[in-house]
Amino acid sequence: MSLQHALLTSIIEKPCSGYELARRFDKSIGYFWHATHQQIYRELARMEQQGWVSSSEVEGGRAGKKQFDVLPAGRAELQRWAAESSAPLRLRDELMLKLRADAAVGPLGMVEELEKRLQLHEQELATYRAIEQRDFSALEDGREAQIHYLILKAGIAYEEGRIAWTKEALQTLQQLADK
Repeated sequence: MSLQHALLTSIIEKPCSGYELARRFDKSIGYFWHATHQQIYRELARMEQQGWVSSSEVEGGRAGKKQFDVLPAGRAELQRWAAESSAPLRLRDELMLKLRADAAVGPLGMVEELEKRLQLHEQELATYRAIEQRDFSALEDGREAQIHYLILKAGIAYEEGRIAWTKEALQTLQQLADK
């Protein structure tokens, strides 16, 4: 996935300044596509050069504050990109390599790392559940709301799966330590 396409999507949803975009990004798309504020501003400049977005000074805003809007070429690019087939992501997790090393050379104290990961996944799940309660307790019939909820449910399922796997890994390592 391209950061440019994530930004195009977000601006189509609601034209805004770069600062507002970065803040909104952190609270929505940022849950599944991370970008720093610097990366966002850099990509906005590139997208403007490509003719995908335009910017205009915001009246009454601080000096230099710009609002970004998606141009027809940007909308066409987003449609082109979205129509492309994409392969599912392969798991790339350093923890899996550490567990392989643990299996190859003997106990490396992975329990502490797994317990830390478990806590992080539980926190993330709690965040998703809070968003679900706040934003989707009375699901709207609108297409956009239903798709946003579907995306949130993918995050919930991912965290639930990681929690279950991490608990199993902790149990397995504990059983192996007891032998």
